[in-house]
Amino acid sequence: MTATSPRLKHEVKDLGLAALGRQRIEWAGREMPVLKQIRDRFAIEKPFAGLRLVACAHITTETAHLAIALKAGGADALLIASNPLSTQDDVAASLVVDHEIPVFAQKGEDNATYNRHVQIALDHRPNIIVDDGSDVVATLVQERQHQIADLIGSTEETTTGIVRLRAMFREGVLTFPAVNVNDADTKHFFDNRYGTGQSTLDGIIRATNILLAGKNIVVVGYGWCGKGTALRARGMGANVIVTEIDPIKAIEAVMDGFRVLPMAEAAPQGDIFITVTGNKHVVRGEHFDVMKDGAIVCNSGHFDLELDLKYLAAQAKEIKEVRPFTEEYKLKNGKSVVVLGQGRLINLAAAEGHPSAVMDMSFANQALACEFLVKNKGKLQPGLHSIPVEVDQEIARLKLQAIGITIDSLTADQIEYINSWTSGT
Repeated sequence: MTATSPRLKHEVKDLGLAALGRQRIEWAGREMPVLKQIRDRFAIEKPFAGLRLVACAHITTETAHLAIALKAGGADALLIASNPLSTQDDVAASLVVDHEIPVFAQKGEDNATYNRHVQIALDHRPNIIVDDGSDVVATLVQERQHQIADLIGSTEETTTGIVRLRAMFREGVLTFPAVNVNDADTKHFFDNRYGTGQSTLDGIIRATNILLAGKNIVVVGYGWCGKGTALRARGMGANVIVTEIDPIKAIEAVMDGFRVLPMAEAAPQGDIFITVTGNKHVVRGEHFDVMKDGAIVCNSGHFDLELDLKYLAAQAKEIKEVRPFTEEYKLKNGKSVVVLGQGRLINLAAAEGHPSAVMDMSFANQALACEFLVKNKGKLQPGLHSIPVEVDQEIARLKLQAIGITIDSLTADQIEYINSWTSGT
């Protein structure tokens, strides 16, 4: 049911869930001290006063803190979901009721509803877009060129979204600045590795309640997300196999102690398959055909295209839900394949996404990237821009300070040495 309010336009599942959402948002805030400090400063300085902002993100307790920080900074903010299965309905309700932030997101919304919400976001005529997968930016570029004049810039925090933005720039259609939040050190070193590693296994366990120890888990892709997933799977006692297309990453996986195989060889051996590549059909027909009876497949990349589910559905004589977010495809060859979370992000479809402590740094990057765009309005060239190094380091410094850790600093003599070429053996 779509809820309506006389004081605020929105589409959330049930405003009655707001009390639970408020409690969960408050709990997440305990481990988000960096974003809290940024929010407190924004509340005083109001860097976004008079600006319209759209955020297309997973509507989770952590995203709520980002939205609250941006509104505290004066933004006229509106939120939509970046994935049909990632919304936490109680959080969406609390943002509407407790913070008067328009939210258009419901867990389980169909593609038509999702696409309609993208259009609603663009109807807000944003000056800043906070994107997660680049759907809003891509729709703007394809369908609403006349609104680009309103745009100061956008931010993007997924590998998938960055790939799309680079393709747009190559084709000459990215005519405004976009900040690459994904590649900030305080994002991908931690969010992608530790966040994805833990939350992916959390989603698999919640969906299936299976024992991971002793299982053959195939991790498809050994980028930062793959590294974290493989490391955590090994920590749970699994036998981890890695598949890769990049020879350097493949060597790294070998050096890290994992078996590295082509997917054709890994497919008959795996009990569980986890895709984290950001590419299309990395598990496809010839792989499904040779999998063990009862093999489990899931995806922790941004889009559900990593698994060729159309092929799998065409080969199925029956598809049934055996547990929430767990579907068994009974195939014509007599075997079955189990798909988790409809092939969408398993850590958000069946679990709660990344832990708050790691999203604290990711969303600190998003908030400061928005401020960077505003401070440099009219100065940045079209295309992708990195988070300034000093911003990245400040986020790390604030995080260390919040958890009570101090580090060394260079002496004057050391600074002179590393900036000189005359000293040597």
